[in-house]
Amino acid sequence: MDGLQRPGALYKQVAAAIRDAITTGEFEPGTLLPSETQLIERYHVSRPTVRNAIAALRTEGLIEVIHGKGSFVRGRPSASATVDRTVTRDADGAYSTGLQGWELAEAPSIYRTHTTAETAPLLGLDEDEALFGIDRLYVDPATGTRLAYRMLLPFATAEGTKLAEHPDAESANVYAILEAAGHNLTWVEYAAARMPLPDERTALQLPDATPVLHTTRVTHGTDDRPLLLEELRTSGERARTAYRITTDSPRHLTPVRD
Repeated sequence: MDGLQRPGALYKQVAAAIRDAITTGEFEPGTLLPSETQLIERYHVSRPTVRNAIAALRTEGLIEVIHGKGSFVRGRPSASATVDRTVTRDADGAYSTGLQGWELAEAPSIYRTHTTAETAPLLGLDEDEALFGIDRLYVDPATGTRLAYRMLLPFATAEGTKLAEHPDAESANVYAILEAAGHNLTWVEYAAARMPLPDERTALQLPDATPVLHTTRVTHGTDDRPLLLEELRTSGERARTAYRITTDSPRHLTPVRD
């Protein structure tokens, strides 16, 4: 056998041998792996063993199977789209956020929902408090990278403002409305990576074994009161977030320490 000297299930030995060939450069990123028949001959194993080995490597994210073409070695992840997460204001006081240039892939979805065990503490509310939910799906026209955006706006925040009738305003307009209501705004953002849920994998068109980059932003108002929550989810391989950090303006993102 070619390199199969490891203990354990035979398919794991074949997977380890192919993995070694990938990491040593024998099978380079973007290249087509040998066919099933060639792998059977190389490692002197059965077809089911080869298929199980390929499935294991696919789960690891080392290879990508393209139906009708074969199994390809995946290239090293590289960020291809940058999401600017800095909040800025122009000379006229108008807010802007970092989604300029991203295009809506479908019409926004507006609905009523409630706080959960996860979102309630971030918003300083009890569970089951009423919220407006606004979902948008964006695409970067330059790279095709998809981004799922969600705003959770408490009824209590919207009350007495234009947001009560129009909760689907863009985030920059929401900030302006909240400031006009007397709030001095600041922001805290959390960033994490995790594996996608099935609906996220479909909506974001993620390949196998691709993590989601998940950011959660909380807008705070007067007396540091949480006013709304925004979430972004996008490919952890094809996108990265960028932040401008300053020391002289409370309107920019505040560093978070655990």
